[in-house]
Amino acid sequence: MEYTYIIIDLNAATKLQLQLYLEEYEDLTCMGVAASAAEGLDTILKFTPDLVLINLGEDGMEYFQMVTELNQYMQALPLIIGYSTSKKYAYNAIKSGFFDYWILPHNEFDVRKTILRLRKRHPKQDMPSTICLKSYNDYRYLDTKDILYLKSDNNTTDFFMRDGNVISAFKTLKSFEDKLPKAFIRIHQSYILNSRYVSRINYGKSMCTLRHGNEEELPFSKTYKDRIDLLKEMLSKTAVKALN
Repeated sequence: MEYTYIIIDLNAATKLQLQLYLEEYEDLTCMGVAASAAEGLDTILKFTPDLVLINLGEDGMEYFQMVTELNQYMQALPLIIGYSTSKKYAYNAIKSGFFDYWILPHNEFDVRKTILRLRKRHPKQDMPSTICLKSYNDYRYLDTKDILYLKSDNNTTDFFMRDGNVISAFKTLKSFEDKLPKAFIRIHQSYILNSRYVSRINYGKSMCTLRHGNEEELPFSKTYKDRIDLLKEMLSKTAVKALN
């Protein structure tokens, strides 16, 4: 059960503080960050997150216009939380249907109350945190957070787990592709990985490295390069600092 979110914030300090607070919640996954209304619009349309958090700053009206524009492209808008150093935009936020409004600096208690209210009002019943592997009369339930990657071998799919176990299912990789949370990305005809554990993308070697104690490399193919590009962009935007 996961909620995806993006942060739109020009201020590096408030953005980092919010990211640190949100890391506490295992059912929240950051899909990207943006620094302006235009970039935010593009990021929302690209990742279609469940939740959008916006530092309204001095350009608050641009973000309300961005929310209005979203209605032209999306059937259902994400839940939106605005925050600012004052209540200046609170009325506009209410009129625009924001889910919540915070006063800076970020307060851990305010964040916790909002997340609890989010879970209560919008339960993720349609996105289970476990996946069931059925073999005759044997039912096995795996927590998706503990899955590193899936590997196919003809009509069998092996689940490689964080604890080192490998669990086999007599189904094709395709049969699991649409049943897994958004964090799982297919990178090869034979591999689906959990993006939570990606520590490196090497385009020269066409390899993704997963971190889980011992590092493990998985190949990606040209057929799925667009997904690798999307994964790279997602990971780069959520990184605190990028080095060239």
